[in-house]
Amino acid sequence: MEFAGIHLKNNLFVAPMAGVTDRPFRQLCRQMGAGLAVSEMVTSNALLYASTKTRRRTNHAGELGPVSVQIAGADPSMMAAAARLNVENGADLIDINMGCPAKKVCNVQAGSALMRDERLVAQILAAVVAAVPNTPVTLKFRTGWDRDCRNAPQIARIAEEAGIRLLAVHGRTRADQYTGNAEYDTIALVKSTVAIPVVANGDINSPEKARYVMDYTQADGLMIGRAAQGRPWLFREIAHYLKTGESLDAPLVSEAHAICRSHIAQIHAFYGEEAGVRIARKHLGWYARGLPGAAQFRARVNPLLCAADQLLALEAYFAQLAGLFPRLQYALPDNTEQKALAA
Repeated sequence: MEFAGIHLKNNLFVAPMAGVTDRPFRQLCRQMGAGLAVSEMVTSNALLYASTKTRRRTNHAGELGPVSVQIAGADPSMMAAAARLNVENGADLIDINMGCPAKKVCNVQAGSALMRDERLVAQILAAVVAAVPNTPVTLKFRTGWDRDCRNAPQIARIAEEAGIRLLAVHGRTRADQYTGNAEYDTIALVKSTVAIPVVANGDINSPEKARYVMDYTQADGLMIGRAAQGRPWLFREIAHYLKTGESLDAPLVSEAHAICRSHIAQIHAFYGEEAGVRIARKHLGWYARGLPGAAQFRARVNPLLCAADQLLALEAYFAQLAGLFPRLQYALPDNTEQKALAA
């Protein structure tokens, strides 16, 4: 996929997710087949630039390009300054957050709250585009503030006029948060409204669903978020299916083990042992989700305070899985195999 002079190996994007799409996760998803991984949102508040959280979120050392950094805020001049700073620090793309539904973000009129003020949206987009004239700027937003105000097509037109080079649309309103089912009619309408590329986001959790959303919306690409948590190989499965119409086999247990082990070790190295062990817990839970003995594994691993102990528990869990089947098998019913893992 190509847009604004940026070449991507495919049209599959990793959605920016706070607390998830850190450098280890972005690198892993790229290795597993994603064409682009967008960073966690970075504040535009200059007072927080030196915070540990912001420094980690803007750490792209060794990361495969192109590097896309998402910025968040509600002040045009601050957003412009944040864009310039991140480009100076190595960003190849700047993404603007108008999709986050979190209260702490919306309460300061940032994230998806911006969709209620189309005039301010135009000011922010124009300021950011002007601040980094040689760097493509993209926009992620929702279908609207609530179901009575699905103004995504209007926002899309404003964005195109401001010089935004690509749009990613989550098929829910801010009021929906992450509940219910994503709808794709509004994404299809946005696609028919503008000439710039449109990426569809929301509930894309399988290769078959990916094909359906592409066909239904006529989108130029797909953005995958929560479905890739603990299942980063979903990107290669979708890429293969879109290209060939054929489904890949589930990963071998041994391969999944190697991927998970490497990811957890990278988390430990990136954050340091104390923070790394804490952050790794959710990823370990996601890797086990839907597999036999997941609840028992979480109960064993969550109290652990040592990185080495986490990795040993991971080794033991995958060794048990390997004794049951060669490839991952999800959502098995409660049976003797699950009882064996719980023992």
